[in-house]
Amino acid sequence: MVKTTARWASRLGLIVAVVGTIGCDRVTKHLATSALAGVPSRSYLGDTIWLGYAENRGGFLSIGADLPPGVRTLIFTGGTGLLLVALGVLAVRHRWRGWPAIGVALFVAGGLSNWIDRVVRGSVVDFLNVGIGPIRTGVFNVADVAIMLGAVIVFIGSRRTSGGTVSVKKNDGTASNPR
Repeated sequence: MVKTTARWASRLGLIVAVVGTIGCDRVTKHLATSALAGVPSRSYLGDTIWLGYAENRGGFLSIGADLPPGVRTLIFTGGTGLLLVALGVLAVRHRWRGWPAIGVALFVAGGLSNWIDRVVRGSVVDFLNVGIGPIRTGVFNVADVAIMLGAVIVFIGSRRTSGGTVSVKKNDGTASNPR
């Protein structure tokens, strides 16, 4: 009974993470579209944070933005949709739990929210840029943060055992959990 309750609580937490991530991204993109589109970028904290409206027709850092529209749609809408479904199925079939499950939930939620933009608008709304001096990020959005955070959590979480320690392989092929 306790395991069943914990399992349902865990699933509910993942659903809240997905819905919350998509909701935050959708709201911030709406605000960016209504407040930032057609106006000059705004700078905050001594030019550390820039807010400015951008539409990204490509992928990460606008890679592929110059491809023909049909190819872009195939890759960034069709391909992304298939990748997100495959990732979700993989996580469910392998019964990922804990940090890897949270990471996949964030990754899929961010990817799904950007995918919604591509289906509805044909591009993704971006509006954030951070950096110091000439060292700056590309323009991004809340979904992109969720995707990157999710990827980092999956990477780190997949290398940890259920006991919370890093599993290290010995020379004889067995695993140990050093303290």
